[in-house]
Amino acid sequence: MSSNKKESHGSTIAVSITNFLDSGSIVAGASGLTLWTKALGLSSFQVGLLGALSANAFGSAIGALIGGHLSDKYGRKVIYTYDMLVYMVGTIIIAASVNFPMLLAGFLITGIAVGAGVPASWTYISETSQSTNRAQNIGISQFAWSLGPAIIFAAGVALSPLGVMGNRILFIFLTIVAFIAWRLQSKLDESQVWVEQKQHERATGEKPHPYRDLFSNAINLKSLFFLIGVYMFWNLVAGAMGFFMPYVYETAGGLTNLQANLLQAVLWVFTAVATYVGFARYGDRANHRIFFGVGAAMAVVSWVVLTFAGMNWTSLWIFVAVWGISAGIGAQAWYALWATELFPTKYRAGSQGVMFFVVRGSAGIWSIIFPTILTTMGFKAAGTFMIGLLLISLIIGVIWTPQTRGKSLEQITKERYGDEFEDEKQSTTKTTINTNATGDAK
Repeated sequence: MSSNKKESHGSTIAVSITNFLDSGSIVAGASGLTLWTKALGLSSFQVGLLGALSANAFGSAIGALIGGHLSDKYGRKVIYTYDMLVYMVGTIIIAASVNFPMLLAGFLITGIAVGAGVPASWTYISETSQSTNRAQNIGISQFAWSLGPAIIFAAGVALSPLGVMGNRILFIFLTIVAFIAWRLQSKLDESQVWVEQKQHERATGEKPHPYRDLFSNAINLKSLFFLIGVYMFWNLVAGAMGFFMPYVYETAGGLTNLQANLLQAVLWVFTAVATYVGFARYGDRANHRIFFGVGAAMAVVSWVVLTFAGMNWTSLWIFVAVWGISAGIGAQAWYALWATELFPTKYRAGSQGVMFFVVRGSAGIWSIIFPTILTTMGFKAAGTFMIGLLLISLIIGVIWTPQTRGKSLEQITKERYGDEFEDEKQSTTKTTINTNATGDAK
């Protein structure tokens, strides 16, 4: 492995802890809702508010919108310098909560920190990767994202006899991991791609507007609609599963809480393994359209089995295995890759912030609607809705798969933006030559 690849893998691992903390905080919050409800005497409205403002929904949506813009304006490193500190404040407040306002504040702060970190992490990984290992490094970050629920669900089962204290311990654990992440990430170098973009802006006097430039370009709009279509409809299913699946197992399937949590833990183990041995290993080599299509089709099949075969142990294990594998090679991994490839550097993170805001915001709304459908119309109706959402994601992704495999970010941007990109590169090159000649380069 070359030194560049070694450095790339090292920075990828450090940044990927953000993804672990994202999914880990979602699962820790979801697994403790019942416990907090009993301990603090929460109403159903208060429980819904916790879910809506958590890292699974509006909290992270707000954070992504803020963090994506800051990452483009001030650098990827500024997020890694401060974001985990904010995350630690949130998790400490949750762990120490003695009333609902404290718990809500902790959920919201943690969610904002999660949202701010995700666009920066995927962007940084992509910009510091080579064209031959970009999907591999994104896959490593997704592997970390899959490990979060697997570990937290398992730990939640082990700590369940402790009641709400067990959930407090989970958030203390997340605080410790966040501290380790902060120490590692604060030592990272800035993305060289971002540095060159800022050289260009100083040379030309250009001041990119965070959203005007993004929304005024037809190429950008097509990419936004495509990526939101692929990711949002899949995430509506995955987001509801992340928060409500144990509840579904228990109410529709008659499982105990222990059985439901163990099923979810096994599901996430399948996801982690599929991410690492599937997407990370073959994402840079395999045909993207076929690879995405297989994962998306497996997601549909898993919900067809669960919805129409009856919730028996055979169908449950088929569902857990097929969905788990599909989640490892499916929409989120491809979105994370394509979202970093299809936009120029000046708003690469900001565009992800906008899309993540829409995706997680829609998940918040769906989290309010889904339980109502489940209780009033029954599980088959809810499952049919899920199948429809997954089909939409599959169709959009297969029809409009980007042709980016094996290409550098510079090459992709040049192909998509043509003369506009050439002018930018020429200006950046002249700036570098002039600063080197005058000895002003730092």
